[in-house]
Amino acid sequence: MDATHEVFNQPAPLVGYNLFETNRPLQGALKFNAPQLHTAALSQLGAALGSAEMQMHARLANVHTPVLHTHDRFGRRVDEVEFHPSYHALMSAAVGAGLHGAAWAGTGPSPHVQRAAGFMLFTELEPSILCPISMTYAVSPALRGNAAIHADWGPKLASLWYDPSLQPWSEKPGVTMGMGMTEKQGGSDVRANTTRAVRVGSDAWGERYELTGHKWFFSAPMCDAFLVLAQAPAGLSCFFLPRVLQDDTRNAIHIQRLKDKLGNKANASSEVEFRGATAWLVGEEGRGVPQILEMGTMTRLDCALGTSGLMRQALSLALNHTTQRQAFGKPLVEQPLMKNVLADLALESEAATALALRLARAFDRQDDAHERLMARLLTPIAKFWICKRGSLFAQEAMECLGGNGYVEEGGEGVMARIYREMPLNSIWEGAGNIMALDLLRGLRKGDAVAAIAQELAPARGTDAALDRLADALPARIEAMATEAEARRLAQDVALAVQGALLVQSAPDAVASAFCASRLGGDWGHVFGTLGTAVDLDAIIARAQPH
Repeated sequence: MDATHEVFNQPAPLVGYNLFETNRPLQGALKFNAPQLHTAALSQLGAALGSAEMQMHARLANVHTPVLHTHDRFGRRVDEVEFHPSYHALMSAAVGAGLHGAAWAGTGPSPHVQRAAGFMLFTELEPSILCPISMTYAVSPALRGNAAIHADWGPKLASLWYDPSLQPWSEKPGVTMGMGMTEKQGGSDVRANTTRAVRVGSDAWGERYELTGHKWFFSAPMCDAFLVLAQAPAGLSCFFLPRVLQDDTRNAIHIQRLKDKLGNKANASSEVEFRGATAWLVGEEGRGVPQILEMGTMTRLDCALGTSGLMRQALSLALNHTTQRQAFGKPLVEQPLMKNVLADLALESEAATALALRLARAFDRQDDAHERLMARLLTPIAKFWICKRGSLFAQEAMECLGGNGYVEEGGEGVMARIYREMPLNSIWEGAGNIMALDLLRGLRKGDAVAAIAQELAPARGTDAALDRLADALPARIEAMATEAEARRLAQDVALAVQGALLVQSAPDAVASAFCASRLGGDWGHVFGTLGTAVDLDAIIARAQPH
């Protein structure tokens, strides 16, 4: 058969590269936030994640999605989710890299920053499987509310061994944990929960209860245990709910169905019913929301980290395509309009990385009063702003690839997966309004005005637009913006902190362009509208993944 045409001008896939060594913005943020951190492990992880083998696992885990088996062939209730082997390969890699609970046992200078950087790198490869990884990381602070359980489970939550089998915790080298808060009638209003907890005794793990009710979103149902909310006699309380009991019987957690989600395909999210499920009280009865929100704080950090990682990968794919693709006589990356778009995306990506890692640094320094307050303030700010920018970012990056970016096939099909994934981090653990309201609550903790002023002080005097915004923020914060204005305040504090971070940690071409556009108004309402004075070439060169 005669060939009808020769295939040319189709870019080679972005594969076989080191995600860490080619990410100069991430390296700059690490140098700023954790200057003593040894990055050899991150380089090793970056090389593995950029390999063809790991990219294959990411693709297969999303193509062959989880399958629920409620019963075995003899009619016995089993409530098991079956995953493709590539899912388990990815989980083994993430756990082996310590992206779950290892930071809590870390002895290095900045374990949470190091873990945050690794989490961002892994997100570039495959974000879905990081849901149970994130929840396992986040559970330690909340689980300390039951010292006996924490003593038994803590070491295994930090283990570098991944074991997907359903067995009692004592028989496993490592375990994972999830959480369940929302119900059909409540959503973010968890105080509307109807699941009931009845005390049935006590043992070495403390007060034991039976739970009857349901959870509308119960992600990663194959985890070894979960923190859940239920109504006890004293009010809404937090409970530790193991998947398998110590006598090797399955707990009464019935998986009703798996969610058919827009994205996040490799991860199983479910609806469950508790039918007298055995659970143990964590913290005090009636104090369930503040208890479990200690876990929510850390997962919100991961939402910001995850979106930052997705931004970086979308940008890398756009740069890889436009550097190779010819149009109108030269590579797309050399076309003036495309340069503006790519440089603008690069600014957004680097600013997101800077803010996310700054937040991670605060969790490494919780013995410092300023860092504790900044963790309280920057958590809702970073989750709100970075995650809000994600979907717009992915759409623009996809447009750089044209039709190739819209298909689900091949290396560039990753862009479609990123686009479908982006809204999740904005919704999970509290959507935009919840984050803005949480910021207002945080502003009442300590001296927020002084804390933000201290955060911006090292950058004062370097950019006029940044100084103007920094000058205006104290009065707005002291006025305690109304709920209707809370989103605007979250946006402006985020931009001010991002500008201050870039002024201190990024090259002048990046910092000055960010401040001129985002803070000074020399910018349109879409990506690709930077001013004529911006050094587009320098910004693009810094962002290149090659």
